[in-house]
Amino acid sequence: MLKEGQVFYADYAKPEGFCDEAWKAIYQYVFALAHGAENSVFYYHDWIEKPGVAIVCCNDGIRPVIFKLESTNITSTPPE
Repeated sequence: MLKEGQVFYADYAKPEGFCDEAWKAIYQYVFALAHGAENSVFYYHDWIEKPGVAIVCCNDGIRPVIFKLESTNITSTPPE
């Protein structure tokens, strides 16, 4: 479903074209980064040293996909 190098922007809603199951596995990290966690090392202070970054994975045991999540300074606009 997804291709290497694709970029999606999100804060609370699944981006269009994003895999539903992958979103279920990573949305809490996306939400946290979009709402304040970008100011510190996100989790496991021992292996992610850059603030505003999280490395997470979908839970598909046969076709796992690893995501690098990064906070941005882009302000989101809620859907109308």
